[in-house]
Amino acid sequence: MVTVRRAALASSTAQALIAALNAELSALYPEPGATHFRLDPDEVAEGRGAFLVASVRETPIGCGAVRLLDATTAELKRMYVAPDGRGSGIGHQLLVALETEARNLGARRLLLETGPRQFAALALYARSGFVMTPAYGEYVGAPASICMAKSL
Repeated sequence: MVTVRRAALASSTAQALIAALNAELSALYPEPGATHFRLDPDEVAEGRGAFLVASVRETPIGCGAVRLLDATTAELKRMYVAPDGRGSGIGHQLLVALETEARNLGARRLLLETGPRQFAALALYARSGFVMTPAYGEYVGAPASICMAKSL
């Protein structure tokens, strides 16, 4: 049974999951200039965004965040499921919860950035209705960035 709950970005659980994500991204993109884009606590504060943790039997196994970019556009950030939880629908459940959070914030469009070597993530997002979109914001000019969008 998977539970998805809000968590503080500064919590030890959130920091451990983000550290695991960063380690995986560093291994996937070791070339110079590869960047792990940041997320600040105020961006996921109540009314501006949310940071969620997915757990199986109380064991944290994934995370993700959503932040408002403007009144009707939100961005998915720091989406991660630990390798031993992949392929079991946890990522999909987490994504659905994040989309709900975005709608509750008033967003009608959800953007995200991922990379070309994250095949499972690309497949999940495509199955969930995301389509490629031009690079935006901090991702413009980032060679290892793929940007996607979905209407909510």
